[in-house]
Amino acid sequence: MRRILTSLIVILAVTNLEAREAPKLVVYITVDQLRGDYIEYFQNTFGEGGFKRLMNQGIVYNNVRFEFSNIDQATAFATLFTGSNPCFHGITSNKVYDFNREREVSVLYDPDFLGNYTRDNYSPKKLYASTIGDELKIASKGRSDVYAVAPDAESAILSAGNAGNGAFWIDNINGKWATTTYYKNVPWYVERYNNGIESLPVGLDKMVWTPALPINRYNAFPYVPDDVSFRHSFNLNQKYCFPDLKTSPFVNNEVNKLAFQFLEYAGFGTRACPDMLSLTYYAGNFNRLMHKEYSREIQDIYYQLDKDLERLFETIDKKVGLENTLVVFTGSGYYKSIEDYPEDILLSGGNFYPKRCIALLNMYLMQLYGQKHWVTGYYDGQIYLNRKAIDDEKLALENIQSKAAEFVAQFTGVQSVTTDCALRNGEWNEGTVRFRNGTHHLGRGDILIELQPGWKINHEIPGEKVKVVRNNAVATPLVFMGNGLKPKHIYREVKATEIAPTVTHILRIRPPNATQSLPLWELTSEK
Repeated sequence: MRRILTSLIVILAVTNLEAREAPKLVVYITVDQLRGDYIEYFQNTFGEGGFKRLMNQGIVYNNVRFEFSNIDQATAFATLFTGSNPCFHGITSNKVYDFNREREVSVLYDPDFLGNYTRDNYSPKKLYASTIGDELKIASKGRSDVYAVAPDAESAILSAGNAGNGAFWIDNINGKWATTTYYKNVPWYVERYNNGIESLPVGLDKMVWTPALPINRYNAFPYVPDDVSFRHSFNLNQKYCFPDLKTSPFVNNEVNKLAFQFLEYAGFGTRACPDMLSLTYYAGNFNRLMHKEYSREIQDIYYQLDKDLERLFETIDKKVGLENTLVVFTGSGYYKSIEDYPEDILLSGGNFYPKRCIALLNMYLMQLYGQKHWVTGYYDGQIYLNRKAIDDEKLALENIQSKAAEFVAQFTGVQSVTTDCALRNGEWNEGTVRFRNGTHHLGRGDILIELQPGWKINHEIPGEKVKVVRNNAVATPLVFMGNGLKPKHIYREVKATEIAPTVTHILRIRPPNATQSLPLWELTSEK
């Protein structure tokens, strides 16, 4: 009986799969710091062709869950496009710390490659798992085109993968669409755009951000002063001009402009093999207002993004046809802001001082193992021990890590602690599995720390804003639209690692090589 049922399921799955052709184009839209609750709060300002079109015409999941903590742009994008967690794909944060040179560098920093329209040196070589685009290039024997357009290098490169044709981002210094010589060519229409009158630097002096709607329409938050408008300008004399602009609505319009160049000239939908265009938009706080959790600016960002999505869908309809295109839409699963409390409000928590922690830990280890410098440093919730000193003294690394972890666990404000050896040996539980999923054995610290919510990480650097720990989940919707899919709302949570194998299933290619998740069953059985 079991064999009969299995055979029947296979027959039905194949029948349903054959009823819908593979798409000619995949447009994978990721909105950095998208919040599902904000889509709900601000919907009274939306038209019918953007967010509402997605929600009304797509297969909608209410939330995507990432299986690790400390999500940021790089870890989220690598996970979404590989279908695996950082423990497999290797991207553990936006930046890593080089203790030898005593400075932070991008996780994608690679001095072997120069930049085009940028001084930065990047490549995807630190991404150890294949992406959707990589598998598409392999399956098509290179005939499919895979491009990514994003405000930042990390999201662009991780969307394009190792085998993509190109990844483009806005350079923080000159404002032009930049890429890396790792990717072999820059299409002529990108070159023309960069050097034309429509490029971002040319029109910068006219970019003044004011409300796109009457100010009383932005009424979602009862926590902002009545009738207070805003005005933000951008010019090259301002410090952080382009990084600030990349957190305004203007950046989404710039992404659209370059996306339209690809849709016009790249020949998407004309080849026998499907193509892929990955687009990243922004829906987080404005850089200059990171301390304001509630603002009219964030409402305006969503309103203008809604219009940008509408224009994008109209262009896809015109150039390729939505029936020939699979649109994947989701967010990055995190949201950045800076805590700013009135002085008279008292909350639980306190200060965790990394410098004091490692100084005391070093003194403790000196008492146990002798007068040596046992601790190299602290970075991003991880303590790095002096591996050379440990090897020189022929000490068991597992033992010294265990002793150090026991000591650090006694600090006030520490929620949980684990060690690199424990994670390598499979010694994790429900409380520490996020450490395992969110880190990679290459480059991981020796001691991994999680603080209690509300505690402040104080590096004792003059002028630096103290980071307050928050463990909130961010509601992140997932939508599949086009390609003959019938609208449906599914009220269950899905894992971020399930998205990539679902897309490759629809493309009829194998999933990325590190994913251990199956495709979402609603898409495999959808007629």
